[in-house]
Amino acid sequence: MISININGQNHQLDVEEDMPLLWAIRDIVGLTGTKFGCGMALCGACTVHLDGFPVRSCQTMVGDVGESKITTIEGLDDHVAETVQTVWAEMDVPQCGYCQSGQIMSAVALLTETPKPSDDDIDAAMSGNLCRCATYQRIRGAIHESARRLEA
Repeated sequence: MISININGQNHQLDVEEDMPLLWAIRDIVGLTGTKFGCGMALCGACTVHLDGFPVRSCQTMVGDVGESKITTIEGLDDHVAETVQTVWAEMDVPQCGYCQSGQIMSAVALLTETPKPSDDDIDAAMSGNLCRCATYQRIRGAIHESARRLEA
């Protein structure tokens, strides 16, 4: 049995330690907002926060989580996250939407650490998140707008 904390709830999982966290979140716990994209930590669709830091859950093993707190897109609930999600919707950032939970997770982590990001900061923080629809300019614009609103 492995004990992990997801979105403030403790879960006892009867899984192997080398199971990717992504599958534990989706298939065992039933939180499907975190998406499978590539399985190789290259696209960012599976991004979750581990103690506030964005990680790729497809390559993070359940046995490596330990006492860390996991936050998925369903568990985002602070002012930064609410602002980002509001701006994302208002600016019609997503096109197909598949990558957006990972994009939002990375954007929230960026704005939590860097409240006034430059374009270079945004590019660096978001570089591991791929969007098949190429909404990168809208993503960058939404991050800047979120930063403006959070500053006010």
